[in-house]
Amino acid sequence: MEREVRVRFAPSPTGPLHIGGVRTALYNYLLARKLGGKMLLRIEDTDQNRFVPGAEQYIQDSLAWCGIELDESPWKGGPHAPYRQSERKPMYMQYALQLIDSGHAYYAFDTPEELDAMRARLTAAKVPNPQYNAITRSQMRNSTTLPEDEVKQLLDAGTPYVIRLKVPRKEEIRFNDLIRGWVVVHSSAVDDKVLMKSDGMPTYHLANIVDDHLMEITHVIRGEEWLPSAPLHVLLYRYLGWESTMPQFAHLPLLLKPDGTGKLSKRDGDRLGFPVFPLEWHGTDAETGAPTVSSGYRESGYLPDAFINFLAFLGWNPGTQQELFSMDELIEAFSIDRVSKSPARFDQHKVRWYNEQYLRAKPNAELAQYLLDALHEHGVDCTREKAEQIASVMKERVTFPQDFWQEAQYFFQAPESYDEQVISKKWNAATANALAAFARELPTAAPSTPDEIKALLTQVLEREGVKLGQVMQALRVAITGAAAGPDLMETMHILGNEDISQRILTAVERLSTRATA
Repeated sequence: MEREVRVRFAPSPTGPLHIGGVRTALYNYLLARKLGGKMLLRIEDTDQNRFVPGAEQYIQDSLAWCGIELDESPWKGGPHAPYRQSERKPMYMQYALQLIDSGHAYYAFDTPEELDAMRARLTAAKVPNPQYNAITRSQMRNSTTLPEDEVKQLLDAGTPYVIRLKVPRKEEIRFNDLIRGWVVVHSSAVDDKVLMKSDGMPTYHLANIVDDHLMEITHVIRGEEWLPSAPLHVLLYRYLGWESTMPQFAHLPLLLKPDGTGKLSKRDGDRLGFPVFPLEWHGTDAETGAPTVSSGYRESGYLPDAFINFLAFLGWNPGTQQELFSMDELIEAFSIDRVSKSPARFDQHKVRWYNEQYLRAKPNAELAQYLLDALHEHGVDCTREKAEQIASVMKERVTFPQDFWQEAQYFFQAPESYDEQVISKKWNAATANALAAFARELPTAAPSTPDEIKALLTQVLEREGVKLGQVMQALRVAITGAAAGPDLMETMHILGNEDISQRILTAVERLSTRATA
């Protein structure tokens, strides 16, 4: 009988969750939902020295904002609890001892000084990659070189030790990666990794394999940086007798800097002015201890749906021309065989484009709420009807929700200054006289629609002997202060006849000294 598909996202609480980690979680989630399986989250906190307070809550909040739903987690529980490795500590030693009993692992009593001396010897011998392996272990203090009774005496005396995997010297290690196909690595390239540290905590390698087995994980989708560790993990599955239920591996391509020159990092975001974290992160500088703030997509005004849609396409494509997907549509379209082997270049302009598309697709009532919230913060009154009208004309010109307030302030306050370039080129006596005539007729003619406003303007300009094209830019600047904006007739309709009239007459008065015949 086929096993239920079970995937996991296993971050470490060592700081904020990078968008590369969010993409890994997303692909796991999409595969699980596509195949009717389960998605769990496990906190891998075996390295207590790197634990950062607040990081676990940040992971939880980030995934919730992204809409990635977990079936099992430290916060939700599940049949394989606990879901923090630090809380599972007692169970790992038995598997390390099992590997020792079967001859696939050994005790190593080497001191830090002895390890440094070994590396120095290998470096002096021009060994390109000094490591503890099938060759060098024969020269070190471990249970493969020491008599059995001496090993027992050392253990009984409480001598510090680690447990290392005994990697074979001459063997090909093979596995079939769902993205990269068959991967073959010679065991001489794999060192004898530590499985249990001297403090009794397992390393990532042992804990990861044990937990994936006990939690019945069927697919391990993770970043390319874990590819070099995969042969070691294959050996662990084999030596623990779990090879028949070993999960299928899929190693995702790297996320590159916008210029394609290397892996995307936090520093790249800081330098180029875009976030690399889903949510804002408050931390401390590693060197000075001073408080630091790293920007987040949520706080920068990105919508979670747009962010997720963008991330999905960083390394995957549906094989069609469609670019905009809801989460349900992503689940339906997703397949691991359409994930690329090639690194994906981050494009900050594309993620902005996605945000624009998602904003424009929202109903005016929802967009109006962004504006109303900002107006409330600034102590400005506005009816919902007017806010919806503004949202309707502005939504093709905004990228972020906060732009509705930033770009539409002239709807609530007459301009204090005017675009100098337009004034110098388009403002003259004929324009000023024609606009003043239009302003005087607005209150009495009382046009009530954008078309009626335009008809009145056209009528006045014909009478004044001025063409429409000669005054449109000057009219916009007189009303808004800016050279560009949404449809001008719609803008004037929202402002109302009295307000338009007063703004034009004020501009004519202020700019009269600049008018030329």
